[in-house]
Amino acid sequence: MFTGIVTDIGRVAAVERRSSTRFEIATAWDTTDIALGASISCAGACLTVVAVRLGSFTVEASAETLACTVLDGWRAGVRLNLERALRVGDELGGHLVSGHVDGVAETLSCRPEGDSMRFTFEAPEALAGFIAPKGSVTLDGVSLTVNEVEGVRFGVNIIPHTLTHTTLGALEPGDAVNMEIDMLARYLARQLEGMGRGK
Repeated sequence: MFTGIVTDIGRVAAVERRSSTRFEIATAWDTTDIALGASISCAGACLTVVAVRLGSFTVEASAETLACTVLDGWRAGVRLNLERALRVGDELGGHLVSGHVDGVAETLSCRPEGDSMRFTFEAPEALAGFIAPKGSVTLDGVSLTVNEVEGVRFGVNIIPHTLTHTTLGALEPGDAVNMEIDMLARYLARQLEGMGRGK
């Protein structure tokens, strides 16, 4: 479980393609306390640590993960938002994030709005119904508040701190991002679906 609050911008140091794909990720974190088997959110995808070195850790991604996320496009040098798993007692600064990417959204536009930037994204049609104004969404591992929704398109306003402390400040129109819908929206929709079947 995560909160969508990024604590480091890592960098893909190496990619090893085999039956599953391994990514070595360089980080500013002290890696001596990262345990094998630990879960780390890498650009919003919860990945399992399979090796640790000084200054880097290695995670493994299955073919299914590559197919459902932007990970298949990762190459050496790609920058990634990183977050360690939430511990009991930690501050919940964003919202509850599972690290299970629901789909890939496309960046449509970005424009300055005061000191912030207003971004518009297009969600996969199957996920659009889970996005609501003032609700939460996770993009590339960052917890964000939705400003407006119009069909499959939605807008978010990103403040300067988030722009400089995550990879979102480098987004350009056409860029794809990992998207996770709000967990509460998912369960509410499931409950309403069950009520509908009960009629």
